[in-house]
Amino acid sequence: MSPAGVPGRLEVSIEHKSYRAAAGGGLHVLGRLAFCLGGGEVGALVGPSGCGKTTLLRIIAGLDRDYRGSVALPDHGRLGMVFQEPRLLPWRTLEQNVRLAAPQATDAGLDTLFRALGLDAHRHHFPGELSLGQARRAALARAFAVEPDLLLLDEPFVSLDDALAARLREELAELVNRRPVTTLL
Repeated sequence: MSPAGVPGRLEVSIEHKSYRAAAGGGLHVLGRLAFCLGGGEVGALVGPSGCGKTTLLRIIAGLDRDYRGSVALPDHGRLGMVFQEPRLLPWRTLEQNVRLAAPQATDAGLDTLFRALGLDAHRHHFPGELSLGQARRAALARAFAVEPDLLLLDEPFVSLDDALAARLREELAELVNRRPVTTLL
């Protein structure tokens, strides 16, 4: 991880990433991959299951540092991440989960965000009281509440029905348009 080179720009250059296989030996995952995303740009990683998309997002997020290459984050490098699973703490309400990630968030800011994501009526519910679609929107709210310079989304709409996934893509596009953020999904 290194500080940003060009303001608002994500710069990724991966030379090699591999894992040690359970049976011994190495499992090559990523090699010779380079791209840049300018401030406010949205990019998408597309490929079959197991091709390294999640691994690449984990490298960019700083969760995996065992690779050869470099990553330069935009501006201040404030990161919002949506994992494949919502990853909400079950003993905290939806609002508490969001505030844990973004303690600086104002009441007015959260009101706007929860309204935009259709979560206003659920902010005091626990994750076990939410549908999967609501939990995924809560994960989006948590990522946006930190006011990120870089937003990483790891298959945020997986396992949702087509209608809900389409609606969430529209909500995501609206949020990104409202506050331009470099976004990679």
